[in-house]
Amino acid sequence: MFFTSSLYIIMRTLKMRVPILFLALMLFLSGFALVRNSSESSMHANSMRANGSLPFMAEVSLDQRSDESGDTEGTNTETEPGEDESGEGESGEDESGDRETGAKSLDDPRGEPGGVSVIRVKGTIGPTVTQYIQRGLRTSIDAGDELLLIELDTPGGLLNSTQDIVQTMLGSSHPIAVYVTPDGANAGSAGTFITLAAHIAAMSPTTNIGAASPVSMGGAQMDSVMQKKIFEFSESYIQTIAERRGRNAEWAVSAVRDGDSITADEALEINVIDLIAADRTDLLAQIDGREVEGRTLQTDGAVPKEIPPNLAELFFSFVIRPEVMLILTLVSIYGILGEVTNPGAIVPGVAGVISLILLLYGVAAMPINIAGFLLIGLAIILFVTEAFTPTFGILTAGGTVAFFLGALMLFQDLPEEMQLSLYWLVPATILTALFFIFIVYYGIKAQFKRKSVGLEAEIGDEAEVTDPITPNKEGRIFHNGEYWRAVMANDEKLKAGETCIIVRFEGLKAIVKRTS
Repeated sequence: MFFTSSLYIIMRTLKMRVPILFLALMLFLSGFALVRNSSESSMHANSMRANGSLPFMAEVSLDQRSDESGDTEGTNTETEPGEDESGEGESGEDESGDRETGAKSLDDPRGEPGGVSVIRVKGTIGPTVTQYIQRGLRTSIDAGDELLLIELDTPGGLLNSTQDIVQTMLGSSHPIAVYVTPDGANAGSAGTFITLAAHIAAMSPTTNIGAASPVSMGGAQMDSVMQKKIFEFSESYIQTIAERRGRNAEWAVSAVRDGDSITADEALEINVIDLIAADRTDLLAQIDGREVEGRTLQTDGAVPKEIPPNLAELFFSFVIRPEVMLILTLVSIYGILGEVTNPGAIVPGVAGVISLILLLYGVAAMPINIAGFLLIGLAIILFVTEAFTPTFGILTAGGTVAFFLGALMLFQDLPEEMQLSLYWLVPATILTALFFIFIVYYGIKAQFKRKSVGLEAEIGDEAEVTDPITPNKEGRIFHNGEYWRAVMANDEKLKAGETCIIVRFEGLKAIVKRTS
């Protein structure tokens, strides 16, 4: 209500009938509702990562685990090359895969290697990564591949996106392998959940996995009740995934509870992963003959087909980057207010509205801090109000501080590598302050400035009475080198030689009143 009332007052003050301002108001309120809804649901869906700076993120912990018993239950079953592969046609769950395997000769169990689709996931897990993996799975199924291979290197990501990926993987009958690569890569936090959910989990020799402990928003301490709920949810969730795939559920729980992080060798020893592979070729050779979902994989010698991100995925992954969202925020502010202060320019208004719509998409996809969102809105109100109140820069200074703090807080709930640095915040704040001081201020002032051309420009000017003017008789005045017929605006009388004020013009006749 505060923002609605404030913006309404500004509109009434400006006395402008600008449709784009109303549209911007509606979009702003829609974004506010999205942010508030996101804030209310953040207890379940904040983020996990390998850095303790954000809610429900994984705390980095390089503590080495003591060796656990390697006889954990549920190891994957391998079939010898000579075993019967007739089970391939019994699942009936993947028609494309059945056609592919049905074409192979039972006399030669290995036959020709099947197709393998590969997608690469590097960086933070977010909505566009979810779409990329789901599209890659559909493409692999349609192509009749033996396997979808996900090459993973991530410090973590958003819990909502992670849950969507895990649900897709657990619900798929099409074989999916997650390979933590290249050397030095990490399956941290959200990556741990994704790796455990795969049919086949593999790692390069010098990689690690784990560190999935949830922490509080912005790294602050959670109260005991909230902390207990969050840990219990995360522990039960990762335990369910591990048990579903027959992996070490005890370690999976410890990765959440204690933030355990282990190497590839340790992960293989305690049944967290299925194998260690030096490269992609080695991986495909090792999983050849492995039975997954009733199918015996034939991948040795297969030529991998990489599935790159499409244009939409690249674009929207670019849009939800915090620095891009900050730029969109600035463009929407500058564009819409530029249209308000200079009606009819069109280009600023169109650019501002498009930027605002893209910004709302990012707000809906990412966990934005609502306090930062409100502070930026307050800054805009203070900047605009400065144009109408003689505060001598106090409101401008307050708006500058509010904008800087709002931009600083806006993305604090994201992974550290996705937060804005001062190299972005300081120039953006200075640019915004200058914009409002030199452009918006004078633009708004110009709306109330007296016209300087035409008859309207002469309204309010003084003129000399040359012929007497009475309520019942018009006279004449002299103004700017011209003689005008004039009548009184009231019942007063004016004598020749007196001065009067021009009130308005009616055709070629001036309506005047006595000078105060």
